[in-house]
This record gives sequence, structure tokens and C-alpha cells, in this order.
Amino acid sequence: MRPITIPGFQRFLLWRTKHLSQHQFILILSAFIGLAAGLGAVTIKNLTHFIQHKLEGKFIVTYHQAFYFIFPLIGLALAYFIIKYGFKKKIGHGIPSTLYAISKRQGIMRSFQMYASLITAPLTVGFGGSVGLEGPTVATGASIGSNIARLFQMNQNSRTLLVSCAAAGAMSAIFKAPIAGIIFAIEVFSLDLTLVSLLPLLIASVSAILTSYFFLGANILLSFHLKDPFLISEVPFYIILGILASLCSMYFTTVYFKISDLFKKIGSPFRRLLVGGIGLGILVYFIPPLYGEGYSVINNLLTENYKQALGNSFFNEFLDNIWVVIALLAGLMIFKIVGTALTFGAGGIGGIFAPVLFMGSAMGHCFALIVNNLGILKNPISVSNFTMVGMAGLMAGVLHAPLTAIFLIAELTGGYELIVPLMITSVISFLITTKFQPHSVYTMELAARDELLTHDKDHKVLTLLNIDQVIETNFVPLKVNMNLGDVIHNGVIKSSRNLFPVLDENDNFMGIILLDDIRPVMFEKDLYDKIKVQELMQRAPEIIDINKDSVKDIMKKFQDSDAWNLPVVDDEKYVGFVSKSKLLTAYRQKLIEVTV
Repeated sequence: MRPITIPGFQRFLLWRTKHLSQHQFILILSAFIGLAAGLGAVTIKNLTHFIQHKLEGKFIVTYHQAFYFIFPLIGLALAYFIIKYGFKKKIGHGIPSTLYAISKRQGIMRSFQMYASLITAPLTVGFGGSVGLEGPTVATGASIGSNIARLFQMNQNSRTLLVSCAAAGAMSAIFKAPIAGIIFAIEVFSLDLTLVSLLPLLIASVSAILTSYFFLGANILLSFHLKDPFLISEVPFYIILGILASLCSMYFTTVYFKISDLFKKIGSPFRRLLVGGIGLGILVYFIPPLYGEGYSVINNLLTENYKQALGNSFFNEFLDNIWVVIALLAGLMIFKIVGTALTFGAGGIGGIFAPVLFMGSAMGHCFALIVNNLGILKNPISVSNFTMVGMAGLMAGVLHAPLTAIFLIAELTGGYELIVPLMITSVISFLITTKFQPHSVYTMELAARDELLTHDKDHKVLTLLNIDQVIETNFVPLKVNMNLGDVIHNGVIKSSRNLFPVLDENDNFMGIILLDDIRPVMFEKDLYDKIKVQELMQRAPEIIDINKDSVKDIMKKFQDSDAWNLPVVDDEKYVGFVSKSKLLTAYRQKLIEVTV
């Protein structure tokens, strides 16, 4: 993909090269990208709240319960038609699409992604889509970072760093948690923690949070004031909460992908819109707290106002019974991911960060109420603390980001009084979940295709390698119906290689012929018409399928077969050969790029 260019811009690039080092320039850009990410967060939030405010007019408020059914379908339909007839391109989910751009597109994100989520995400969430805004905010900022890097013609490493700066800035601006934003970028985007990467992340995070303070004031998304201190006697319950969080995390991921797979079987996008929109409408009609992001529900749970959190529903008259309340909170926890998956299945644009926090708060609150009402304790445990720690436990399990979970909640509480229970619950949840689900909900699909970057340097290099760049096509193909004379005159004489692919009449790959196979008879002219290619041909030791095999798979095939060249096919059609020497050379070159 060609770099973005502006007339007369080359003179600025020359000036920058003379007066600023690459590192200094990245520091300057990181501040600007943090500002852009902060503005993106402010814009998405304000547009969403504007839509929600308009939908809660005097007429709507009176009959709001009835409108729960239709609002989500309207929002999803608007997003669908804007994507189909406006952008005419697939937007993709925020963080997974950003991870894919880093691993397989050299950190390049398309320019329309800078504004696509700014329009479609508020429509999805503002009208009641049961998803969050964090993913679209990260994708918006990441696209800005990627395209700024392209504008200044930076290499892949610099692009990846600036994309990560945007992600850190977005999270910092949303939650007013700069440290958690930095850790989020390092954990989720598998960024190497060095001084070179840490300073830009820090600058971007600070720049974004200042932008958020300027436009949104000191108000924070999750309002929490610690009123109950951590007690050592509560440790066993935090351990149990960690186990419960791991079970809920596995439930979250399993249900999310199962519903996603069901929607993939529905061929028509319009049918998916109708099925998902109507299903979501029914769900939020009967369970109103599932409407939208759900931060108002979380804040009510944090203040132990569970009646307000449960909203107006068919069960209002039973809320004096605490076990009914517990059952309803468990229902919120169970059905939130269903609403999220339906929103995505219908084509909505959003993220899963808010649903994770929603489920975590309901889980922690429900658990604390159960413990306190079993009559087994003289002194009740802190419901608000367990609500907050429950969010961290589910974040650690679902997102596979325990450090982000710990520091985000610690920053939201305004201190580190809960750091011990946060660590206990998050670590237990993370360890148990990763035992059964090695990849997070963000990375599971990428990992299945072996397109996921990790902190493993060798695996990272293999993932970043592009196999198309090492395919050699200067081999002379032979047809399966040729004879020895054709092989000599149309193959050996015209080729500088000692290897020939054999194809059928449809160019499907059949096998190979080595020069050593024909050398004993190549000068026996009386055999030219008698010996057929099929008699000389042998099977290839391994075959590389360009659509299925990752670079890691290809490396293993070379190792297992001990071959020096392996054929490449695309849907059984011959493409070319990959040589071990060229692949290793490309690997060494990419290793240098990643390490520098």
C-alpha cells in the first residue's frame, strides 16, 4: 500500500530528518495522537448520550417500556444502511480488527476507519445495542495513529507503536486512568516494554486524559468511593470470587462465539439484522437494564442501590425479597452476553469491554449478597468492594489482561487499598481461564488462523512474515501428458532450475520432477517418445496451501520433510515454490526489524 502524500510535504520531511531524530519525532506524534484519541472518545461518548437524551423525551418517557422493543432494531438498521450504502466496506470490530492490522497488514489501517466508528457506534449503542464504546474508540484512535504514521512514511515498528499509543490514549480518556491505558496497550497489543515504547505511551496517555478533562470535566465513567477497608478475613471469599469469575469468563467467551457462529450460518446480512434486532428488542423489553452500555446499572450497583440498577420491570413488586433480587442479578449476568452477541450478530458496531464490566459488577454484587444472606457470617462482607473486584476478575478472565484489570480498578477507586483482593481475584481468574481457553475473546479467531502477535519474539516474527513475498515463480511447469522429449525441449533447456512442477490440464499441481530423475535417460533419444512424465514424476515431500498454512506451519513442513524447496498451491492450483534459504533470509531480516 502506497504511503499517503501531500503536495509540498516532502520539504517538511527533509526538514524533520535534519532537525529531529526518529525517537524525538515519535514523542511529538504520540502527544498529537493522544489528543486525537481523546477527541475521538469525547465525540463518540457525546454523540451516544445525545441520541439517548433525544430518545428519552417527554412522550417516550411515558411509554418507554414499550419502545425498548423497537429502538435497538432502528439503531442497528441505521448502522447497517450507513455501512452498506455509505462506506460500502466492512468496518470490523474495534480491537480484533486493530490486532489483525498489526499482525497481517504491517500496522496499516484504512483511512475510512478514522471516522466510520464515530458514526455507527453511537447509533448502535445510543438506540440500545447491548455493547460498549471502548472498542470503537480504540479503533478510531488506532486508525488515526496508523494513518499519521503512513503520512510520515514510518516503518512497521513505528506504525505499531503509534497504533498502541492511540489505544492507550483511548482507554485513558474513557476511564481517566492513564496507567491502566498504558498497561492495556502493552498487554492486549503484545507491545515490548522498553524505554523506547514506554515514553510515547506515557505521553499519549497523559495527552488523552487532559483532553478528556478539558471537554468532560472531572466526571468519571465509574463513580466509586471506597467506604469499607479490606479485611484479611475476606480473603477466602475473594478466592472463591476468582474461581467464580473464571467460570463466568469461560461462559462469556463460549456463548459469544456460539451465537456468532449461528449468525454466520444466516447467509443474508439483512436477515441477520432482522433476527438479531428483533431478538435484542425482545430481550431488552423484558430485561431493561440490558439496554445500551449499562454504566448506569454498574454505578447503581457500586452504590449498593440494586433496586435502581434493576430498573422498571415486571418484577418490581417482588424486589423486597432479597432472593428475587439475587436471581434477577444472576439473570443480568447470564443474559448480558446474549444481548451483546445478538447486537454483533445483527451487524452492530461496538465493543465488549463495557459488557465485561457489566457482567463482572453483577457477578460480584450477586456473590456478596448471597454470602451476606446465608447467615454464615457475623459481620457481612463489603458488597461494594466485591462488586468492584468482580469487574476486575471478569476482565482478567475474558480479556486475558490481569494487569489492566488490577490497575484500572485501582485507579478508579482512587488508591491501592483494594490492591490485594484485586490481585487475588484477577490472578486466580486469569490462571484458571487460560488453562481451558488459551486465548482471549479478542484474539481467539486470530489465534485459530495463527495470525496473532504475542510477546514470544520468534512467534511474533513468524506471524509478521508475509509468505507472498518469498514465493518464487521462475520454475518451468510441465504438463502431465508430456513425454521425455517434451520435458527436455520445453523444460530442461529453458529452465535454470533443477526442479520442475507437474500440472494437469487445469493447472492443478500433481507432483515434481527432479533433474536427477531424468539425467540417466536424458540423452537416450530413442526413449523420448516412450517415457511419459507420469513415469518420471514423484510426490512432493510436502505441499504448502497458501490459504491454510501459516508461516509457522511452513517452517514445520520444511523441518519434517528435510526438503529445500516446497510447492505452493492455491485451491490446488500451482502458484510457485518456497525455498528454505529464502524463507530463512526473510525471517532474519524481519527479526532485525522487530528487534531494532
